[in-house]
Amino acid sequence: MYENIPKINLHLHLDGSFRMQTIWKLAKDQHVQMPTETLDEYKEFIRRCANAKDVNEYLKMFDDPLKCMQDQDSISRITYELIEDLALQNYIYAEIRFAPQLHTQKGLSQSQALEAVLKGRKQALEKYPNIHIGIITCMMCVGLDTINQKENMETVDVCKNYLGKGVVGIDLAGAEGFVPLSNFGPLFARAKQYNIPMTCHAGDSQGPDTVKDAMDFGVTRIGHGHHVYFDESLIQRAIDNQILFEICPTSNVQCQTVPSYQKHPMKQLYDRGVHICVNTDNDTFAGVHIADEYERCIKDMGFTIDDIFKMNLYAAQSAFLPEDEKQEIIHVITQARKDYQTC
Repeated sequence: MYENIPKINLHLHLDGSFRMQTIWKLAKDQHVQMPTETLDEYKEFIRRCANAKDVNEYLKMFDDPLKCMQDQDSISRITYELIEDLALQNYIYAEIRFAPQLHTQKGLSQSQALEAVLKGRKQALEKYPNIHIGIITCMMCVGLDTINQKENMETVDVCKNYLGKGVVGIDLAGAEGFVPLSNFGPLFARAKQYNIPMTCHAGDSQGPDTVKDAMDFGVTRIGHGHHVYFDESLIQRAIDNQILFEICPTSNVQCQTVPSYQKHPMKQLYDRGVHICVNTDNDTFAGVHIADEYERCIKDMGFTIDDIFKMNLYAAQSAFLPEDEKQEIIHVITQARKDYQTC
């Protein structure tokens, strides 16, 4: 039913969207201790952890895959495979995000980690030229903002150095609620100085005040952000400034930042005129592909297929792309929408 929809995903984490067989093999080859004895048990372990009912508990799932992504070949391979999987799902555009500082445990620099991702991207795009891929570098909240301030500033500088060479923007991800989000303002000030397109995780497990902080940074997109629903003034600000909210329905339900698909405020925000798009967050951890999220949106959340097309247009309009590439993607979606409407 959804195969022919040109697909877009703006909120997709590399280290949560791998092939389990690949991580299992890399772990064995690199002598990484995994939490289970067999691959099937690991798959079950991920399913249990995915329903952690807490964002910060959910984040613990990333520990083992990250241990296997500390050399350039492994990082390139996982990047290549993810893009291949997206291409086979009829994606036309995706932005893949990752935190270079999390791949420096065995001596890689942040630049080397990013170059490995870009190598995997280049190899995949040579084989699948019909998909566009942008890379977002993530700064990280790991507790107090002072703990890794140096590493985060380096991420901003690395992003600037590779901007336009496959890198399209910057994000702040990680644990929430340890310190006020506003503490990270200097990082976004530097990114803004470099004219780097910015998004920011906010308003997921925390309240709308974090959405306000992110908006004050000058971002044009918010990762998750559904708790904006509880602040009328912020809703209007989002509408007035056409700020896009990168909603990940299944991830939100699994982490219980919303009670259920049916009670997710995504549709109410969309009906109010807030720009919303559908994303998966972590394909492997969430156990979903983008078509699964479309189905949830339609069967459980009140959306129509035409709404899916419209949200994909919102995503394309807010993509961190040059205007000519953006218009190319918009044209593909618009034509597919017309074709669907005339069927």
